[in-house]
Amino acid sequence: MRDLYMKNGQGFVLVYSITAQSTFNDLQDLREQILRVKDTDDVPMVLVGNKCDLEDERVVGKELGKSLANQFNCAFMETSAKAKINVNDIFYDLVQQINKKSPERKPNKKKKSLCVLL
Repeated sequence: MRDLYMKNGQGFVLVYSITAQSTFNDLQDLREQILRVKDTDDVPMVLVGNKCDLEDERVVGKELGKSLANQFNCAFMETSAKAKINVNDIFYDLVQQINKKSPERKPNKKKKSLCVLL
């Protein structure tokens, strides 16, 4: 079922908690699964470190997140769903990536026809 969601998805938000190392460690496998299912290396993605409002409980440094995003060749940001920090920006960025990858198709212009009666 998870593969089906991945196959049909146009873009992905990879989220980890800055307060839980294990969530960060799972990202590599998750990304590899997405790329395998999509059968391409060019998939719109945003890497998100969540719970940035819990700075005093941080166990995953911001530089680690940036480094992994650089390795994944994707955007990176830290957010707080609870404090509503950067949440909308995740989706703005992802939609922008998706639109760049598959620009809106313009409808075919109707050809003008000419009718001549003799």
